[in-house]
Parts: sequence; C-alpha cells; structure tokens
Amino acid sequence: MSILLYDDLLQVRAPAVNFYVLRDSSGLTLLDAGFIGGRSLLKRALKKQGWEREPIRGIIVTHGHLDHILNVAKVAREAGAWIAAPRLDADHYSGHPLYQGWSRCTGILERVGRPLLGFKSFVPDRWLGDGDELDLWNGLTAVHLPGHTHGHMGFYCEKLEIMFTADLFASYRGMVHHPPAIFNSIPELIPESAARVLSYDLTGIIPNHCDRASPEEHLKRLRTLSESQ
Repeated sequence: MSILLYDDLLQVRAPAVNFYVLRDSSGLTLLDAGFIGGRSLLKRALKKQGWEREPIRGIIVTHGHLDHILNVAKVAREAGAWIAAPRLDADHYSGHPLYQGWSRCTGILERVGRPLLGFKSFVPDRWLGDGDELDLWNGLTAVHLPGHTHGHMGFYCEKLEIMFTADLFASYRGMVHHPPAIFNSIPELIPESAARVLSYDLTGIIPNHCDRASPEEHLKRLRTLSESQ
C-alpha cells in the first residue's frame, strides 16, 4: 500500500516500517529501503503511481537498524543508485554493529535476521554528518538526532517546513511513544533530539513508524509527547 503525501513524495507503507520515495526532475530518491518484502512493495507502489519507468538515482539512509537497511544494497545494485548514510552508523552497514546495554537485544535479533533475510553489506558513496545539504527533491538538510542509534538522522526540508524524523518516535493513533529501550543505543539523548526537532520551523513531520495521519497531525503528536515528559 502507498500514500501520496505530496505530488512528489510517496509513502510506501508496510506492517513493520514505512519508507519514502522522493521525486524530482532527475528521477527518484529513496529515504530508506524498507524491510521484509520492501522491494516488492516498492515496485507495486511505483507502478500504482505511474513512476515505474523513472530511474532510482539514490538511497538516503536514516540509520543503521536492519528494518531500514535490509534492501539498500540490493536496490542500489539493481538500480545503479548511489547511497548516502550517516557516518556514525558505519558498523551497521558492514553487518557488525556494536550494541551495549538493553540494545544488545536488538543486536541478537539482527544477528539472526541478517543471514536469514539475506542482508548484503554496503559502503555508502557519501557519508553524512550533521548539517550536510542534499541537493535533491525540494532540498534536504541532514539533522543528527542521536539516541535510537549513534548516527540516527532526520532530514529537514526548509522549503516545505517538514522534517523526516526516522525512528525518533512512533506515531499511531492512541499509541505515540519513543522507541522501546531495547532498540535504543543512547536512550538518554532521545529527549534532547526531540527538542531539537521541535526547535525548527515546522508545519509537519514524517516518521517511519506511523499511521496514515497527516504530517501536521504527527507534529502535534510529537509536541504532546514531549510536553508530557
């Protein structure tokens, strides 16, 4: 299933995690590449939208968890696309992430999942750091939002005043929360990262784990969540 959020922004929806397709005059850019079944969901979504003949030029990675990077190498190879990803999550892309504390549970799950699901390691063509600009779509700025992982990153579009917030929080009606402790590498930094997002001029935000609500509604939910803590 997919939803056209803007004329040039497609949300590819899946039970576990959503990802995004950004369209401009040069073609398509993915923001993450989905989890189990993500490649099939992408093909169906592009065909439904009439974008199936447009080239996938690149893939932007928000962070290194397996549900976001499982298909990155395969899609990049098939499409001849570049990969841009946060430098601080480099160990994840190689398939050897270091987890500590409660997040070791995630490490165990991923250790089983990588060979079972056919994960292929990759080296990004471009390493991303805080403040880096990406000259595509309507313009994006990388925003370091550590906590979920060391390199966890959002992407701000000043023109539209929206931010892709990756896994900063999950936004479902009746269930709005930051990720559970077992998924967070530096949980004490998450409130600070949420505050940083809310310091931007925003009309909406777009998470990866969310329902079909509008970007405006997701922004309201994050504000309410932050105020309650």
